[in-house]
Amino acid sequence: MQKILTIAGSDCSGGAGIQADIKTITAHKMYAMSVITALTAQNTMGVYGVRDVEAGFVAAQIEACFSDIIPDAVKIAMVSNEAIVRQIGINLKKFNAKNIVLDPVMVATSGGKLISDEAIKCVVSELFSLADIITPNLPEAEVLANMSIKSVEDMKKAALNLAQICKGAVLVKGGHLDTNAVDILYSNGEFSTFEAPRIETKNTHGTGCTLSSAIACGLGANLDIKTAVARAKEFVSNALKTDIKIGQGNGAIDHYFRINKIFD
Repeated sequence: MQKILTIAGSDCSGGAGIQADIKTITAHKMYAMSVITALTAQNTMGVYGVRDVEAGFVAAQIEACFSDIIPDAVKIAMVSNEAIVRQIGINLKKFNAKNIVLDPVMVATSGGKLISDEAIKCVVSELFSLADIITPNLPEAEVLANMSIKSVEDMKKAALNLAQICKGAVLVKGGHLDTNAVDILYSNGEFSTFEAPRIETKNTHGTGCTLSSAIACGLGANLDIKTAVARAKEFVSNALKTDIKIGQGNGAIDHYFRINKIFD
């Protein structure tokens, strides 16, 4: 059985973060492990509080996992301070972690930054060189590539720019464009376009977390980058189509759409 480690924050309402990652990994019939970087008080209506985990304890969690159960892939999401970023980088190098997916959660849908400029620089300097693929959305890609993105051609330019500062592939997610759902992958000097009809639903909480976790599952199963992204996109699309109604705001997607009910 493949073992997948997620390094991310906890979403107490279950739609995003560690909880979405574990659900995604479980739905892929893989073994999920987690390193929690922060606790959040949130639900489908908003985020009401965040408490970072002490950096040394983040390091202890990583060491506990790698010293016993070696992951086949690692997914990293939002880390809000430099000390945690550095500990993640140090320990992933120490244990020679492989198949690393970095979801650089830095910017809210509104465009507002979620972490400081210093922390963003630290993520770039400490983690970009370790990642086999990074998965920024459009606002994040705009910050990282220092450019405005209004079209698919802009997405390609941003991917090229980001490819200069990271080790692996770049997936620029185009969900914020007013078109079909178009993502651009730049890998091994080539572009790949992933396009699907936009699914009209407000229940999209955790889509980015789910996509990056599903990519990690693909890499952990020894799929190539392009195939891992394609299958992850398909997984997220199917999870969106179910359109489950959870909560009063932007509800979660259905990670278990292909798992049969045990009880009627």
